[in-house]
Amino acid sequence: MSEDVWAELAGQFADEAYASVKGRVRTYVLHRHLLEHLPPPPARVLDVGGGAGHQSFPLARTGYEVTVLDPSRAMLDKAEQRLPAEARDRVTLLHADGEKASEAVGGERFDAVLCHGVLGYLDRPEPLVEQLCRCAAPGGLVSIMTANAEAMAVRPAMEQRWEDALAAFDSRTEIGVLGVPGRADTVDELSELLRAGDVEPLRWYGVWLFVDWLGFGGTELDPSDERRVAATAAAELEASRRDPYRGLSRVFHLVGRKN
Repeated sequence: MSEDVWAELAGQFADEAYASVKGRVRTYVLHRHLLEHLPPPPARVLDVGGGAGHQSFPLARTGYEVTVLDPSRAMLDKAEQRLPAEARDRVTLLHADGEKASEAVGGERFDAVLCHGVLGYLDRPEPLVEQLCRCAAPGGLVSIMTANAEAMAVRPAMEQRWEDALAAFDSRTEIGVLGVPGRADTVDELSELLRAGDVEPLRWYGVWLFVDWLGFGGTELDPSDERRVAATAAAELEASRRDPYRGLSRVFHLVGRKN
């Protein structure tokens, strides 16, 4: 296991980023997407790079059997702190590298394999995507969320960094909002990687559009205004399913099913 690069960022990521309007929108929109494709509980879900469990714990609350696999001990400590009491017996926390996921779970196959916000921190997506496909049972779901390489100019443009925006049209990398280098992919590229792993792409969605543009444009979004957050999330969910909006989202969500 390599050095825990997330140790110093775990608090900021788990406690602050997910508590923001953007964080809450991400969780809500992805959750709604997943419910369109997941088998009913108590299906088994593997969350690779699942961090503090923000995406998989809501599934555990509704009866899914969840395994959160993450290479960061600090993030798993955050997950332990956040474990919902009513779902504690349905959640397993596993300290392991996602690129060795199949070995870490002892060859077990899952009804759904999630990998959200992870690929962008790797130099290459192929090794991890191969593992996601390998861990899915026949008929199982594979769910990937990552940065959209076709919308890389959005953030620097909204921040009025025009030279950076021009360069971003032909770039795949950036320094993310947490100060960590990140890399982007395209829907078509990841779809081909899924097919190589015997997983047929089903549908793709956008994730962040309006909240992203507002936030980078300097607009303060109040996470304590529950009515407004709910209205924002509803608009984001609708945009996530429609063209051209989903293609303009800085992040996309791709789901496929194992043959």
